[in-house]
Amino acid sequence: MRVLRVRHQDKSFYASLIEDQVVCLDRSLAYDAPIPLREIQLLPPVAPTKVVCAAVNYRSHADEVGLPVPDEPVLFFKPPSAVIPAGQPIVLPRVSTRVDYEAELAVVIGRPCRHAAPDKVAAHIFGYACANDVTARDLQKKDGLYGRAKGFDTFAPIGPWIETEVADPGSLGLRTLVNGEVRQQGDTSDMIFPVLELVSFISRVMTLFPGDVILTGTPPGIGPLAAGDEVRVEIDGVGVLINPVVAEEETAAGGLIQ
Repeated sequence: MRVLRVRHQDKSFYASLIEDQVVCLDRSLAYDAPIPLREIQLLPPVAPTKVVCAAVNYRSHADEVGLPVPDEPVLFFKPPSAVIPAGQPIVLPRVSTRVDYEAELAVVIGRPCRHAAPDKVAAHIFGYACANDVTARDLQKKDGLYGRAKGFDTFAPIGPWIETEVADPGSLGLRTLVNGEVRQQGDTSDMIFPVLELVSFISRVMTLFPGDVILTGTPPGIGPLAAGDEVRVEIDGVGVLINPVVAEEETAAGGLIQ
């Protein structure tokens, strides 16, 4: 099932996608009929307490950036304020001269998860989504840390929906297209720490709550974005996430707008 989070007539709710209509999943709202897509506003499919990310989790990407394969997952965070839905622009901050795309499989937690063994993790996963771990690469190198480089508003596009029926998250092709040209391509079978093992590891560090998101790493082929680009993340059996790219603009008063 494809699950969306939408707004309709000042109400926000989860809905299932059926062709060109959505069906409200919140019975308390008393929507008796499907709603045409043209009448809804698409929201991020998640409202997480945290977005936990795995660095260097594809063997071929480790080779690409010249880093050793880690012995354990290396974790960092994106703030929930970075999350945007499909269709909303990625904003290139004026303080950065290079902002990169990174296609990633997102795991969406459905039940509280703490100290879960790998063979128990699947029961805590609600579904999967496409994600783009947008990164200010120059600031990452300058800071030596990930917080600023990965944490700007709009730097975590996720969506357009959550796919709840993924038979094998360990065998999914994923790719990034910029302006229709394939720039990045890989397969989740190249992960150093597969999905269930990764979620289990994280659950031994912190409690994962429903709606929390885990970004599972990116394959090789990372590269820069420019204002005017359209970036498209495709994951087989999961979905297609499309976002335009715009520059951060300066107001007449000297402040910044998006």
